[in-house]
Amino acid sequence: MSIIEAIVLGLVQGLTEFLPISSSGHLRIVAAFSGWPDPGAAFTAVSQIGTELAVLIYFRKDVWNIISTWCRSLVVKELRRDINARMGWYVILGSLPIAIAGLLFEEQIAEPFRDLRLIALTLIVFGVLLGIVDRYSRKHRELTDLTAQRGVVFGLFQMLALVPGVSRSGATVTGGMLLGFKREAAARYAFLLAMPAVFASGVYKLKDIGGDEYAGVGATIVGTVVAFVVGYAVIAWFMRFISTNSFMPFVYYRIVLGVLILTLVSFGVLTPESGADASSGEVTVQEQGTETAVPADS
Repeated sequence: MSIIEAIVLGLVQGLTEFLPISSSGHLRIVAAFSGWPDPGAAFTAVSQIGTELAVLIYFRKDVWNIISTWCRSLVVKELRRDINARMGWYVILGSLPIAIAGLLFEEQIAEPFRDLRLIALTLIVFGVLLGIVDRYSRKHRELTDLTAQRGVVFGLFQMLALVPGVSRSGATVTGGMLLGFKREAAARYAFLLAMPAVFASGVYKLKDIGGDEYAGVGATIVGTVVAFVVGYAVIAWFMRFISTNSFMPFVYYRIVLGVLILTLVSFGVLTPESGADASSGEVTVQEQGTETAVPADS
């Protein structure tokens, strides 16, 4: 992977991680449209460390209060009813579904789930679901209304984001609004909930960077740094935006993009696997009804 590719993909990661439009799906789509190899699940997971560092800094006060109060509550009984102590447990419980599913379906996440047709369909279906829930759900709850059961439901929706195109923030916020949480409250918990899973996934996938992977160590570092810088600006904007606006602009965008991809695949402009076999460094090129593998630039 060239540095230019890493910068572009890092920019895409930073722009899309916090918006309900799927960062992993966009990394896959941008690579396909550009004629680049699929950056792969490892690059996607590691670059997300950059955006989660942005979350850590943006919500640093919340994170510190949760961690410090939770740790003290282990020995000070009176603190166990504090919302920050309870939030620590809710984040732990809510992280279990995606952790378990991620380990069970690691191979599917790396290959079959990255089919452009599946990404397009999930963009459309979960976009429509987000729009319906945003419009018709009764959004009256704050984070103080969170319980262990509701935290797990949030986690189950976050688990759906293992499929590129679903969107971690989109799925989790949709689940939160179904539970009656306000947009901003659902988004805040969604971002806090994402941190353990994303950091764990990124560290776990570090071993796959380099070697036979298309994205080398240098390019991955560049992409992660760019994702961090852009991601911080986006999360600050997004939290202000949803405090006074609905998710409908993102819903329309998801549907249009999904339909466009399905149309291009149907007419043979793109193949479902357009891009590359990242492990072999070959790009799939469609020419006159046939597919030819050619070496990819590194």
